[in-house]
Parts: sequence; C-alpha cells; structure tokens
Amino acid sequence: MTPKQGSGSVTPSPPPPRTSRIPKLAAVVTLLACFALLCQYLDGIKDRWYILDATALHEVSREAIATHKDDVPQIISHIVQNLTATYGSNHINPREDEWVFNNAGGAMGAMYVIHASITEYLIIFGTPLGTEGHTGRHTADDYFHILQGEQWAFSPPNLTKEASVYPAGSVHHLRRGSVKQYKMHEGCFALEYARGWIPLMLPFGFADSLSSTLDIPNLYYTVVITAREMGRNLWVGKI
Repeated sequence: MTPKQGSGSVTPSPPPPRTSRIPKLAAVVTLLACFALLCQYLDGIKDRWYILDATALHEVSREAIATHKDDVPQIISHIVQNLTATYGSNHINPREDEWVFNNAGGAMGAMYVIHASITEYLIIFGTPLGTEGHTGRHTADDYFHILQGEQWAFSPPNLTKEASVYPAGSVHHLRRGSVKQYKMHEGCFALEYARGWIPLMLPFGFADSLSSTLDIPNLYYTVVITAREMGRNLWVGKI
C-alpha cells in the first residue's frame, strides 16, 4: 500500500557515491616525482653558479699567513682585500668588525660572514679558547683553510689515538654527506668555504641557538646578516 500525498511520509534519498582517493594520491606522487627530478636537475648544474674556488682560497690563505704570521686580524684583512679586488664588493662583505657568535653541533666560536649565497658561503670561524663538536652532515663540500692554530678531526672506524691533524696553512676537506668529530685547539681560526646547497645547512647552524643557548639576539643578527648577503648576491644574479 503506497502512502498518499500529503501524509507526511518522506522517501529517503540514496547516499552520495564514495569519492576515490586514488586520483589525489596519484597527484601527490606526481608532484613529488616532479620535485625530485627538478632537484636532481638543479643539483647537476649548480657548479655553473660558483664564483669562488677552493684552490685559489688556499693560495690566498697561505699568502696571508706567510705575510702576517700569527696576526689574525691582519691575515683576515689581507684575505678580504684580495677577495674584494678579485670578485668585487657586490659579492664580498667588507665589514671586518661584523662578528657574531656561532653555536653549531656543540661547538662554539665567533663567525664573520665574508660571502653568503644560495650555493656558496665563506666565513671566518674560530676562537682563542678552543672548542670541539660535530661537523654536521651537509649537502655541500666544506673546506676548512686553517689560518692559525690547529684542528683535529676523527671519524670511525679509525679508532686509533692518532687523529687527522690540520695545522696552519693546511686544508681540511669535509666531503658532502660525510661527518666527523672535530676539535679546534686554543687560538685556532679558519677560513671556511662551503659549496653546495647552503639553505639546507642553515637548520644545523641555528639549532643550538633555538634548543640550547636561547641567545635570540645573536640568532637575530646571524639571520639578518645571512639574509642580507644572500639577498645582495641574488640582486646581482649570483645564485
């Protein structure tokens, strides 16, 4: 017996069809694959954006050490003046008094940013007190040109008491993706040059400030200087 019109009975509507998640998942997978291919492509051509050279920096460092011996401020001035003459003031930060503390991987020292861009950075790092810590595992090759003092480094499975020793005038090359424990003895300063994807290194450089020292003013100045130098280089076409 069918219900009469106006009796108040309502026929329930059928449930909406269930939407498949497969198209959304396929779209996400496609975007991730495209992003991975883009990263692989950019990684393959990043060397065309380098302007600095580790061998040339080594020569300049050794020249500065030979000229000024243990006078670190004069060594730094010699390097900065040479680099400014070679690469121009658009790429080199001439503010030799612009030092900030740097805490990274448990090590602490002072840092002066000479150059910062998307694919390269060049800094002076060191301390008269000595420090040690974790190098970090980075997406860039890192070259420590020792200007004064001595740096030691260790990585397993080399478990002997003899560490790798890098005196003034030598270069410690930390290859991309590798990691070491390192120690800078009293009065050790280095010209540190990294080439690769620099923004991916920044979380390591900022982590100790955010999780341990909580030195927010120092972190602020570090971010401002790094962003300013990266922006200044991007403005003139240096990636």
